[in-house]
Parts: sequence; structure tokens; C-alpha cells
Amino acid sequence: MNPTELAKGIYWVGAVDWDVRDFHGYSTNRGTTYNAFLIVDEKVTLFDTVKRSHLGELLRHVSAIIDPAKIDYLVVNHVEMDHSGSLPELMDIIKPEKLFCSPMGQKALLDHFHREDWPYEVVKSGTEVSLGKRTIQFLETRMLHWPDSMFSFIKEDGILFSSDAFGQHYATSERFDDQVPLSEVMEESAKYYANILYLFSPLVKKLLASVAEMNLDIKMIAPDHGIIWRTNQDKILAAYQRWCSGQANEKALVIYDTMWQSTAQMAQSIAGGLEEAGVSTEMLNLRYNHHSDIMTKVLEAKALVVGCPTLNNGLLPRMAGFLTYMKGLKPVGKIGAAFGSFGWSGESVKLLNQALEEAKIELVEEGFRHKYVPGPEVLDECLEMGRRIGATIKEKNAE
Repeated sequence: MNPTELAKGIYWVGAVDWDVRDFHGYSTNRGTTYNAFLIVDEKVTLFDTVKRSHLGELLRHVSAIIDPAKIDYLVVNHVEMDHSGSLPELMDIIKPEKLFCSPMGQKALLDHFHREDWPYEVVKSGTEVSLGKRTIQFLETRMLHWPDSMFSFIKEDGILFSSDAFGQHYATSERFDDQVPLSEVMEESAKYYANILYLFSPLVKKLLASVAEMNLDIKMIAPDHGIIWRTNQDKILAAYQRWCSGQANEKALVIYDTMWQSTAQMAQSIAGGLEEAGVSTEMLNLRYNHHSDIMTKVLEAKALVVGCPTLNNGLLPRMAGFLTYMKGLKPVGKIGAAFGSFGWSGESVKLLNQALEEAKIELVEEGFRHKYVPGPEVLDECLEMGRRIGATIKEKNAE
């Protein structure tokens, strides 16, 4: 990779990680990038760093433009280790005059690296710093998705360095949204939101409102992961507005695990009833679908119909794990129902209902369970259950 110019004197100098396939439980099948940005002005400024394993790549990119020792300022928009892991080594190399961070950013940097001797310069929302010809305006974005997070806006160029917001885990040799298939970028953006930012949706809504009130003339959005938005900013902003508001399509997901195919047969019939009701339906077997990919689909689906047999008075481990993962991400505006087969005691449906309620998903059915292998009459009941859920989806979306 080579450094890429975003505007005159402003460069991408980050690193591409083609190999990473897991990001704390989130599958990153397309790899990722660790984006860092350099502004060459009267005060040469580096925005964010990279994962420690990729420091060499960052230094090569900076060195192709300027001697790293000539960097005056370092801005830390986010302290998470995929962006700050190389900070100690980099601080020793460049010895900046100032290290800009939010109030919580300073606390996080001290907790991570225990370096009280660094030249911290704490900034808050509205703080402006002149680099010479250019001005940075800072905006704190606490809990999006860490307490320390903030944006840096370059007023003269309309470039928003947006930390983890509007990003994607997406490795590519191209740097901009108009150089890659937009469908892929939006898919990875949805996956990023669903698995990292979903639980902070109320804060995302407030942030979007705040940005609108500030009337920033945003010409480019440069996140810390993935491509840079220079053409389709309106599309990603509209998508975030939709996702944080809990808007859902007329779609149902039948999410299930099965032991001896009895629950799978029930799932097939329920899905058939949903389809008969005119609802777009997708069946997702937990054995073959990663939980982070399922969460991406949850983002814009209205109904979650979950099915699992009973194992040792409980749930199969994949289902239990998925429900725990989903609950932590706090999906909003969903309806749900449960089903499952059993051999002896049959607690799974009760446990599924409980898990859905704990995740604030509205139950629209009592739940349906059956002992051992379902026959035609039971499958007909499942079909009818799917029809009822489908009708409810249409009613909810019409409200």
C-alpha cells in the first residue's frame, strides 16, 4: 500500500490487515483496515495510530511524505488498542509537542499505558485548534463506542475524522467508497453497526441530531476502519438514521438449532406460514451461520422466531450463546416467538420466551413445543403459527 491523498496536504497513512478474521467475537471475513491520517501544515498532525502489529506500515507511509520526527501534534480520537496499540513506540519516535485527547481519553490512555509524562492536551466539544492554514474542531462522542471517543472535523476541507463511527471491517487496496462496490461497503457498514454500535442507538440518534444542529459542511467522512466516504456520505448518514431509529423491513428471521431435525422440521413449516402471509423470510441454522452475521440481519428484520430443542433442562449451547450475544446488543422494535421439540422435560420454549423478553422483544405468541418427532398435524400448527406471526408483522408495520 501507498499513502493516499484525501485533499492537498491531507493523507491516509494507515495499514491494511488482510488476515484478521475475528474481532472480539465478530467475524471479519473481509479483513479490516486501521486508518490513520496525516495533515502537513505549519503544525504537522497525525490523527490516530494503528494496531501495534502494523506500526511498520504506518511509519513507511508517513516516511514517504515527511520525516516522522517532524510530526508536531498527535490526535487520539479513540484509545481502543486497534488504534492506540502502537502509541508508546510512536511517541518515542516522534516526541510530539502535544497529544490531543478527550477528558476520558486522557484517563483511558493513563489506564492503558501508565505514562504521566506524555504531553496531554485535553479538548472538549467545540474546542478548536489551529494547525496554520487549517483548523480542527473537536466533538466528544462518549460511548460511541467507548467513553473516550471523539470526532475531529477539519473545517476548511469539510473532512470529518469519525473514529469508529461510519466504519467497516473491510480490507481493500482502494481507499474511497466510489472505488469499490457500494453494496459490499453498505453490507459491511451494517454488520459493523449491528455488532458494535447497535446498543448505543439512542446515543447515535442524539449525535446525528447534534451534527445537524452544528451545520457542519461535511464533504468527506474518514472513519478509523474501512473505506473513506467521499461520494456516498448521504447514504451512510441515512442508513445510520434508519438503524438508530429501529426502522425495520417487513421481514422475519427463523433462527434455530436442532438435534435430530425435529426442530428443523418445525422451523420449515413456520417459515412456510410466514411466506404464505407475504412476509420475506430467512431461515438461519445456528450450526452454519455465525452469530455476528445473524445480528447483521436482525438489524433490519421485524420478527425473530427462535427455535431450539431441550438439552439437559436447558438450551443447546449455540442458541444460549446467540441469545446472550443478542441481548447485549439491545435490538429495538422487534417482535418474537419461540418453538422447539423435546424428549423429556421440555423447558426450551419457556427459556426462549424468557430470553426474548429480557432482550425487550415483544412476544406475539405463547410459544409452541412438541414432544419428539412432529407429524403432519403438528406441522400444520406450525404453519398456522407462521401465518399468524406474518399477519402481526404486517399490522405492526402499518401502524
